[in-house]
Amino acid sequence: MTRPPTPDRDPGLQPERTRLAWRRTTLSSTVAAVLAAKASLHGGVHVEGVIVCALCCTLWLSFLTVAHHRIRTLASAGIPPPLTPRHASTAVLCTVALAVCAAVLVY
Repeated sequence: MTRPPTPDRDPGLQPERTRLAWRRTTLSSTVAAVLAAKASLHGGVHVEGVIVCALCCTLWLSFLTVAHHRIRTLASAGIPPPLTPRHASTAVLCTVALAVCAAVLVY
């Protein structure tokens, strides 16, 4: 009994989905950073609030740099290379640190 040939997988779909996921994550990170900045400066400008706001902005810019680099890599022709451990670690650390900043602002 002969099996029908399996269709070749379209290699363009996976990088496109991954690129869209990076864009969504960047948008979520932007919203979180803006809300954290608003919460840190709510009720007047205090030294602690400015420091937390600056930290949130720095974390957001770091994540944005990694995401933009990955989006450009995925948009290039051919098979994109895997995400380097350094970039993956930076993205994770920025995300976790932004979440910690948000938790500190809530309390």
